[in-house]
Amino acid sequence: MNGGTVRAASQTKIAHDGKGRESAGSRDRRDSRWDEHRRNRRDELVEATLAAVAKHGPGVGMDEIAAEAGTSKTVVYRHFADRAELYVAVCNRVAAQLLPKLRAAIESTSSNPREMVAAAIDTYLAFIEADPELYRFVVHQHVLDRPSSDPLDSLSSLVGEQAAAAISVALQQSGHDPAAAAPWGHGVVGLVRSAADWWLRAERPMLRSELGAHLTHLAWTGLSGVVTPTPRTNEEEK
Repeated sequence: MNGGTVRAASQTKIAHDGKGRESAGSRDRRDSRWDEHRRNRRDELVEATLAAVAKHGPGVGMDEIAAEAGTSKTVVYRHFADRAELYVAVCNRVAAQLLPKLRAAIESTSSNPREMVAAAIDTYLAFIEADPELYRFVVHQHVLDRPSSDPLDSLSSLVGEQAAAAISVALQQSGHDPAAAAPWGHGVVGLVRSAADWWLRAERPMLRSELGAHLTHLAWTGLSGVVTPTPRTNEEEK
């Protein structure tokens, strides 16, 4: 083999190796693009579900969801294993929308505990009032359609944890033990959620602002005795 032949063979090998590397890279890029496509398609199907719930109510069927998405149930099930998985995705979307609003409401009024309670309650009620059918879909989905690990419980827990964190700060600022913040925070969330369920079932017999004021008064009546500074006695002031 002469030098020219060696060089030609080497160049041929390099060309093949380069082509192999490019092929692997191309596969990686294709996989990445496909992953992105799947994420985008799942997001589109969640959006279609939200639109279908608004149009048909919380009992919306998969046929109606597929029609809203302009596709078939077969395609929907290609991206979501079953209705329960789609339900989880919708709950995650609700959490992503609601939790930042609650955080902002709490943080904007953190210097005044009563206003903080009022703002958090009003934010929750406003979210429900804006889309009651979505709330019913998330909260009252038929038990057979609910996954064993219920995202609604996780959502309620996250909201309760935010309330507990805010109450803990108020307790510390007032010189009290913050140990009770967790049960109080989750208790307030349970109070508001139950009242909100009644409000919707009763076809909203009062304004949201009135319901919020009633719930704030009840919650604050209980909390005010423990999140306000303890008056100092004459002996302590000396």
